[in-house]
Amino acid sequence: MGLCRWTIEVVVLTTVFSSLLPVRADEHDHKYTDKEEVVLWMNTVGPYHNRQETYKYFSLPFCVGIKKTISHYHETLGEALQGVELEFSGLDIKFKEEVLQTTYCDIELDKPKRDAFVYAIKNHYWYQMYIDDLPIWGIVGEADENGEDYYLWTYKKLEIGQNGNRIVDVNLTSEGKVKLVPNTRIPMSYSVKWKKSDVKFEDRFDKYLDPSFFQHRIHWFSIFNSFMMVIFLVGLVSMILMRTLRKDYARYSKEEEMDDMDRDLGDEYGWKQVHGDVFRPSSHPLIFSSLIGSGCQIFSVSLIVIILAMIEDLYTERGSMLSTAIFVYAATSPVNGYFGGSLYAKQGGRRWIKQMFIGAFLIPAMVCGTAFFINFIAIYYHASRAIPFGTMVAVCCICFFVILPLNLVGTILGRNLSGQPNFPCRVNAVPRPIPEKKWFMEPAVIVCLGGILPFGSIFIEMYFIFTSFWAYKIYYVYGFMMLVLVILCIVTVCVTIVCTYFLLNAEDYRWQWTSFLSAASTAVYVYMYSFYYYFFKTKMYGLFQTSFYFGYMAVFSTALGIMCGAVGYMGTSAFVRKIYTNVKID
Repeated sequence: MGLCRWTIEVVVLTTVFSSLLPVRADEHDHKYTDKEEVVLWMNTVGPYHNRQETYKYFSLPFCVGIKKTISHYHETLGEALQGVELEFSGLDIKFKEEVLQTTYCDIELDKPKRDAFVYAIKNHYWYQMYIDDLPIWGIVGEADENGEDYYLWTYKKLEIGQNGNRIVDVNLTSEGKVKLVPNTRIPMSYSVKWKKSDVKFEDRFDKYLDPSFFQHRIHWFSIFNSFMMVIFLVGLVSMILMRTLRKDYARYSKEEEMDDMDRDLGDEYGWKQVHGDVFRPSSHPLIFSSLIGSGCQIFSVSLIVIILAMIEDLYTERGSMLSTAIFVYAATSPVNGYFGGSLYAKQGGRRWIKQMFIGAFLIPAMVCGTAFFINFIAIYYHASRAIPFGTMVAVCCICFFVILPLNLVGTILGRNLSGQPNFPCRVNAVPRPIPEKKWFMEPAVIVCLGGILPFGSIFIEMYFIFTSFWAYKIYYVYGFMMLVLVILCIVTVCVTIVCTYFLLNAEDYRWQWTSFLSAASTAVYVYMYSFYYYFFKTKMYGLFQTSFYFGYMAVFSTALGIMCGAVGYMGTSAFVRKIYTNVKID
C-alpha cells in the first residue's frame, strides 16, 4: 500500500513538472519524410474584437473530415490555461503531396445551424488553425452590404511552403462563398498546394511579427525620453540630496560642538531628530514583510523571464511564455521567503510561520481567486477559456508541493542569515510625537503623487504590451522591455528616496509604508490607463470579455504595484541606513 501511494505521488509530481516545461507541440520534431502525415489542428473560434472570448471550433456546426485516426497529442499547462482547444480536422494532408479541390464533408443546414452561423457572421467570428505549430487564421463568413443575406466560406485553399524536410510557411485562402439558406446541403472542400521556400526554419515566425509597429520611431522616442528622465532624476536627486545632506551634516556637527545650554536653546529640526524612531518596526509588520517578499519575487520573475525571452523565442510555441513564467515563479519562491522572512525577523515578528504562509500564497491566491471568478463566467459561456478541473489540481499541487516548501527554505535562510536587527541607531522605548506639518508633506499626499513619474516612464510601453496581449500582435522586442524595467526601477527608487527625505525632514518617521505605497501607487495609474485603453483603443464588448479584461488588468496592476513598492522600499531602506550611519548620534 505504501509503495503504491509513493508511486502515485511520483507520477503526479512528474506530470506537474513536465506540464510546466515548454515542449514541442503535436509530438513532432518538425522534420518530415515524403508523404508523412501532416496534422491540421482546428483550435478555436470567436468574435474578432474579443480576443479572449473563444470557443471550440466545432461548437459551430462545422463538419469533420473523413479521416478519424490521429497520432497522440500532449497539452502543456500553459496551453490549458490559455484555452487552447486543439481538435483534429479530419483532413488528409501528407508532406509534399498536393491535393486538388476535394469535398471532405457536407453540412446539413437546418434552421438552428443557420442561426448559429448567422450569429457568428454578425459578430465577425474568426477561427484559428495550426499546421506544424504555425498558426493560420480564417473568417467564418460575411454578410452582404444590406445585412440581409449571409454567406459562408466553404473552400479552404492551403498553400504550404517547405524547405528541405521542414515546413516553413502556411497560407490560407478562403473561397467558395455560399449563401446560407435553411434546409440545404453545403459541401465543405479543401486543397493543398506545396511550394519550395527559401525561408529558414529558424525564421519562419518572422512573417507574424510586426516591426513597423513595435520598432516605430515613437517606441524609440519613448525609450529615449524615459532614459533622459532617468538621467535628469538621478542627477537632480544626487545634486539636491548631496548638497542638502552636506549642509545637514555640517549643521549637526556644529551642534555637537555646542554646550548643552546652547543646544537646548538652539532650533532643532530635521531628520536627525527622529533617529530614535526611524528604525521602529512598521505597523502591521506581518503584512508588510509579506508584500516586500512577494515584490522581490515578482521582480526576480520579471527579470529572469525577460532574459529568457531575449535568449529564446518563446512566442514560437503555444503557451510557452505562460508555462515559463509559472515555472520561474515556483523556482524563485526562496527569494520571497528570504526577503520576507528576514525583514519580519528584523522587525521583531514572532509568528514567522503565519508570515511564511501569507507570503507564499499572497500572489497565487490573488491570481487564482480572479481566475476562479472569471472561470464561472467562462463556464456559463461554454468558452474554451474555462479552466479544466485537472489543470486546477495541477496548479494547486504546484502551490502546495513546490512553492510552499521552497518558500519555507527561503524563510529559514533569511531568518538565520540576515534576520538580526543591526540598525545603526537605537530605537527609543517611547515613540516620538509627530509634529504638525504642511498638507503636501502628509504621507497620503506623498503616496498619491509618488506614482506619477514612474508611470510616466512606462506608459508608452504599456500601450505596446496591452496591444500585444489584447489585440493580434506578437510581442517580441524584449530588449525594450528590459530597458523599461531598468528605467522603472531607477525612477521608482529616486522618487521614493526624495519622498522619504522630505518626510523625515518633517520629523515624520513613518517612512516604511510611505515608501512602499508611494512606489506602489504606480499601479493605480496603470489601472486607470487600462480604462482609457479599453474604451478608446479597443472594440471589446460583452460580459465575459469585459470581466476578463478588467479582472486580469487588476491582477497585472496589483502585481506591478507590489513589485514597484518592494523596489522602492529596498532602495529607500539602503538610503535611510546610509544617512543615519554617517551621522554621530549621542
